[in-house]
Amino acid sequence: MATVVGLFIGAVGVGGVLLIPFLVILGGLGIHAAAATALFTFLFTGLFGTWLFQRRGSINWRLTLPVCIGAVFFGYLGSAAAAHLAPQALAVTIAVIIVGAGAYVFMPRRGPLRVPRDGRGRGDVAMLVAIGAAAGFGSGLSGAGGPLFSVPLMVILGFAPLAAVGASQVLQIIASVSGSLAALQDGRVDFVLAAWVTGFELAGVAAGVWLAHAVSPSALRRVAGALCIAVGSFMLMRAL
Repeated sequence: MATVVGLFIGAVGVGGVLLIPFLVILGGLGIHAAAATALFTFLFTGLFGTWLFQRRGSINWRLTLPVCIGAVFFGYLGSAAAAHLAPQALAVTIAVIIVGAGAYVFMPRRGPLRVPRDGRGRGDVAMLVAIGAAAGFGSGLSGAGGPLFSVPLMVILGFAPLAAVGASQVLQIIASVSGSLAALQDGRVDFVLAAWVTGFELAGVAAGVWLAHAVSPSALRRVAGALCIAVGSFMLMRAL
């Protein structure tokens, strides 16, 4: 499952959140520890994904830097807030986020095609900072990783999909460090489990980045979306 999660992170951005329910179901962790441990592993998938995307010239730093700036403080804030949620409330919140991410994948695209935003337009920088803040808080709160929030928001607001996925690789680093600081203070990270899970995730990221540049992402997005809906629904029923 860690390999599958890594593949979706590298290919379409959406998918990191799937690690949390499997850490609960198969890893025997409580929901708080699972969210914190998953978020910690995304530091390493972010570093590896950033390197792979940068090698291919697929990271637009004009878009990426404002997003990361917005996430710095709010990742910590979201993780701190998660520590005060009851386990059932946190599990339900994460399950709803997973299902919502899957449903987004199947939403029909509306409106005429337009030239993607490039970060130079009026209000683009402020918009990217706001996206980063929302992604950072959501990542820290749920342990889902910044891409789950930043990629859909960037695409909806008119940024190119590949540029959004590239930016999300760097965002993982910032959101993971920021969110993990609060989790480390509370001792919520299982380092032993994180160590071997990360190795399999990195193998998946390598395959996912190759697929993102070689294959139409629509099929991968549909698979990721269906998996999110199935796993999120199961997690929601289990939590309730």
